[in-house]
Amino acid sequence: MKSPLGLLASRRFGPLFITQFLGAFNDNLFKNALVVLLTFQAAQWTTLAPALLSNLAAGIFILPYFLFSASAGQLADKYDRARLTRLVKVLEILIMGVALAGFLAHSLTILMGALFLLGCHSTLFGPVKYALLPQHLHPDELVGGNALVEAGTFVAILLGTLGGGLLAAAPQGPVWISGGGMLVALLGYLGSRGIPSAPAPEPTLRINPNPFTETWRNIGFARQNRPVYLAILGISWFWLYGALFLAQFPAYARGVLGGEEGCVTLLLAAFTVGIGLGSMLCEKLSGGIVEIGLVPLGSIGLSLFGLDLAWASPSALPGPEAQPLTVLLAQPGMLRILADLVLIGLFGGLFIVPLYAMMQSRSAEAQRARVIAANNILNALFMVVGALGAASLLSAGLSIPALFGVAALMNAAVALYIYRLVPEFLLRFIVWGLVHTFYRLRVEGRENLPDTGAAVLVCNHVSYVDALVITAACRRPIRFVMDHRIARWPLLSYVFRHGRAIPIAPAREDAELQKTAFDQVAQALAEGELVAIFPEGGLSRDGQLAPFQPGVLKSRERSPVPPIPMGPGKHVSTPPGGRGEGRLEAGFTTPHPACHRQPDCTGKARSGADFTRRCSLVQNTLSVYSDRCLKTLQICG
Repeated sequence: MKSPLGLLASRRFGPLFITQFLGAFNDNLFKNALVVLLTFQAAQWTTLAPALLSNLAAGIFILPYFLFSASAGQLADKYDRARLTRLVKVLEILIMGVALAGFLAHSLTILMGALFLLGCHSTLFGPVKYALLPQHLHPDELVGGNALVEAGTFVAILLGTLGGGLLAAAPQGPVWISGGGMLVALLGYLGSRGIPSAPAPEPTLRINPNPFTETWRNIGFARQNRPVYLAILGISWFWLYGALFLAQFPAYARGVLGGEEGCVTLLLAAFTVGIGLGSMLCEKLSGGIVEIGLVPLGSIGLSLFGLDLAWASPSALPGPEAQPLTVLLAQPGMLRILADLVLIGLFGGLFIVPLYAMMQSRSAEAQRARVIAANNILNALFMVVGALGAASLLSAGLSIPALFGVAALMNAAVALYIYRLVPEFLLRFIVWGLVHTFYRLRVEGRENLPDTGAAVLVCNHVSYVDALVITAACRRPIRFVMDHRIARWPLLSYVFRHGRAIPIAPAREDAELQKTAFDQVAQALAEGELVAIFPEGGLSRDGQLAPFQPGVLKSRERSPVPPIPMGPGKHVSTPPGGRGEGRLEAGFTTPHPACHRQPDCTGKARSGADFTRRCSLVQNTLSVYSDRCLKTLQICG
């Protein structure tokens, strides 16, 4: 598997990454520089209190997300997205010109107007950026692309925040701020020139100028696909959770840890490093697919290390005066606090990257930018609600460490609620954990599985864990047709039931159950799902394809969709304490449309033999190897 860093050298991704990185950097450079300048030189600009100015600036910047996200989504679905990106970068250059005018005129009103326009710039670019990723990247690159974008965004936020503070403190600060912002905007425009054309998916779309009705309509698009909508809610919750922690860093550094200004930077850097590590680790663990099984793992880490941060926080200041960074690092428990922040960021990366990739890959192409716009609206709403909730709790006397603990417990509750509504998250986590505990999987030929539409996976059966391994190797949910006795096995029955497995029985045992199974298979295929069958009716002793049972041909008569033959090979068990090499071989091949188009491909012996022959000829395209087995796993009889 190629490293996602290779995408940075690709024209399909590199220019977009540079453009979005510089955009995020410039947003935070100007916003933080303005806040620092108004905080320390408030008397020169206004009679308002510095604390009020800081919150006013944050509100002005986020307001466009509520007002214009819906319009931004429409534009990104109607016009070429690469061209829109360049126009947005031109707007950014003009905004920096407005900021320069505000500094020259010494006008707080103009500067706040420039900040509002910069929020508009980010609002317009958000749907374009995330809609471009699935349009330019291959399916097996989508997780890696999102990982780089999320890691790059947080690094840009950190660097922009630091750079803004330094420029605001420099002599002739306003000149440096406006000049630096203009330079970054120009570099961003140059980067956008390299983005390849991205034709509009719905060029005939009529723009609705009413932001309120269009906002509700966009949320409606998102709600049409339940997993996508809940992924958006998960993303929004993460931004609430992360923003709540980040907003407390200045007060936490001074009032709880007793540190100077440099302590805030250290806390932000630890969190940012964690996000970067988690995003890249997510790509590694995903194995080239959108592995939503990592989302529960991320939520567990977010809660555990959020709670540990609350417990590790000191109950008393180390001294009456603010401590320099070197003294603070020598304090007991400080390294534990930094480790907690890194791990919160790391598990945050595991949580957020699959959700973004899932939102992009499963939303309809013609509505994708508007679904992303709905995501941005809900992100902003959740962050505002989180800020108001945190302010209320702190005003009621709750300490900052206790606030972290409350947020961690709420995160666990929200996660359980989402996984209860969409069991697919938890099921993928269980399957991913079970399979990767015993095997190190290498998958080849996954591209032969269709990204959308119905298909039948025809698999020979070599072990009782075939269904779990196939699920882990596939990027789409699969409905397995399995023996009704296996479907009721303890523990695994939970996975099979919530994975919507289709139990079946021989007609001599339960004719009604068999008929129901065939009805469910037909319905699943009619709805565009993947269905997997083991047509031999039992385990293979030698890994070779045995004669098919007649039932498989009955299902073929009702639903003539492309069969995708898959041939698992042998599992080799490892002796106790040994380092034997477990091996699993399988083969997904390209669908055979000729087979399902033949008018005589029915239950007759000749057609069944032809179908079997086609399956057996192509059953070794994909191989999944188990390089390691950690303990005895006797699979073959």
